[in-house]
Amino acid sequence: MRPLDENETTVVFEKIFKFVGNNLKNIVENPSHEGPEPEPGRYCFRLQKNRVYYVSESLVKRATNISRKNLVSLGTCIGKYTHAGSFHLTIMSLNLLAANAKHKVWLKPTSEMSFLYGNHVLKGGLGRITDSIVPGDGVVVFSMSDVPLGFGIAAKSTQDCRKLDPNGIVVLHQADIGEYLRDEDEL
Repeated sequence: MRPLDENETTVVFEKIFKFVGNNLKNIVENPSHEGPEPEPGRYCFRLQKNRVYYVSESLVKRATNISRKNLVSLGTCIGKYTHAGSFHLTIMSLNLLAANAKHKVWLKPTSEMSFLYGNHVLKGGLGRITDSIVPGDGVVVFSMSDVPLGFGIAAKSTQDCRKLDPNGIVVLHQADIGEYLRDEDEL
């Protein structure tokens, strides 16, 4: 497990910034109350076998006793690098994104299952949407009872959603909590 280099950090931060905006500062400076130290530490990003982990520094210090080949996971896996070198956020980053989300979408109960099966969010299933969303922004998808269901990319702006027909795509699906069941072998 090693720290991210400068290029990797830039790519990871750009992807997270797409979803949380200026709240990225809260993620980076989040105090960690893990470990025996009396004063809180910090969280950091580490790379292990093309996966990026969000982990407390005290846990990283204690994990140095484990060899790299024997270390399977540490902290929260927030994403992974593909063979082509691009970075993809995984569903395990949902709690981190939901707590700091800049743009949110709430689904009607009737369309929650459709989203959890991996389909895009349609206008007909939209319950609420935050203002000032621009196409291409990262969006966290919630149920009407504020349970985070997943995340995606906005296909339409908030203004365009009002004029859209019910079968128009509002949010392009990227990840949802149904992946825990569909892809349990890969996670």
